Amino acid sequence: MKLTAKVALITGGARGIGQAIALTFAKAGANIVVADVNLEIAQKTALEIENLGVKALALEMDVTNYEKVEDGVNKILDKMGKVDILVNNAGITKDNLIMRMSPADWDAVINVNLKGTFNCIKAVSRPMVKQRSGRIISIASIIGLMGNPGQANYAASKAGIIALTKTVAKELASRNINANAVAPGFIQTEMTAKLPEDIKQKMLEAIPLAKLGTPQDVANLCLFLAADESSYITGQVVTIDGGMVMA
Repeated sequence: MKLTAKVALITGGARGIGQAIALTFAKAGANIVVADVNLEIAQKTALEIENLGVKALALEMDVTNYEKVEDGVNKILDKMGKVDILVNNAGITKDNLIMRMSPADWDAVINVNLKGTFNCIKAVSRPMVKQRSGRIISIASIIGLMGNPGQANYAASKAGIIALTKTVAKELASRNINANAVAPGFIQTEMTAKLPEDIKQKMLEAIPLAKLGTPQDVANLCLFLAADESSYITGQVVTIDGGMVMA
């Protein structure tokens, strides 16, 4: 699968799953915009991408602020000429039982995960409509499908991304723009690496394949959804969870 000369904007692209997606897209020939709240780390990832022989641009981006997102997209259009692919990967967690969850923690997660996804889609939609092509991939979660104690804010934000994706897919399909959501299960990240062994074991027992996924697994799926091979897929939620959630 090739993305030769495509321009991909990846939010939260400096590390973790976002970084894996950025590097995978770059290896497929795409020019990459690494957007992140941490510009220093974004610049390091951008340099790593440039070493693969494609163009890379690091942007400091707060996805909760529409004006800043729009300004970032305008910079991309000025420097790279277009945006072919948007990957909404930026996200946070602030877990607690709902009785103990502060309104501030609720708002923070909704603002980054859901409002941030809306802001980025809105900002790229006009140039994508103008060029009559585009791919929008939003990282949801199986938690948005099944819920999870202690994650009311996160679950609501990811369920919202799923509904938003389906609506955007219907609104933009006539302009040859595909929108899909990816719903990862338990993925090997810095966060899961810090979990106690007994918690990890319980997680594995709930996964039919009996293993955690990797950021590369998620990146491979995103590559397929960004490439020409998936041109007839839109409005879908693709779970990547080792069989944990089976509809």
